[in-house]
Amino acid sequence: MPRHLLHHPEELAVVRLESGTEPDWEWRGGPYASMTASAHETSVVCLADRVPAGATSNGPYHGFEVAGPLAFDMYGVLHGLLEPLATRRIGILAMSTYDTDWILVPADRAEEAADALKRSGCLVTPPVLPGGSST
Repeated sequence: MPRHLLHHPEELAVVRLESGTEPDWEWRGGPYASMTASAHETSVVCLADRVPAGATSNGPYHGFEVAGPLAFDMYGVLHGLLEPLATRRIGILAMSTYDTDWILVPADRAEEAADALKRSGCLVTPPVLPGGSST
């Protein structure tokens, strides 16, 4: 089933913190922000310009948001979206929220990723359509 993806052009970064550590900077904001903790690390996704100097980080990335909400019993959503990216050897970070899925791709390959997704049958649009209407 073709999907609608919203291409967010804001540059994002992934920051690694030690396990049990909380960020001591303002990391929330932008189109997507997330903090995930495991027994081994804490990871923060935030706007790239908010990453403190000296932090262990990777990026910049652009986010592709699957237009949602998605039902919890849906399956194969990410599989169908990631296959055309894998074919072009575009590395990704996949993330989920309660309502939808996000795919982060390297910013310098975002246009190539958008092209691959379009060629696979997806609709890729900016998050806000011309004229100010949101999707």
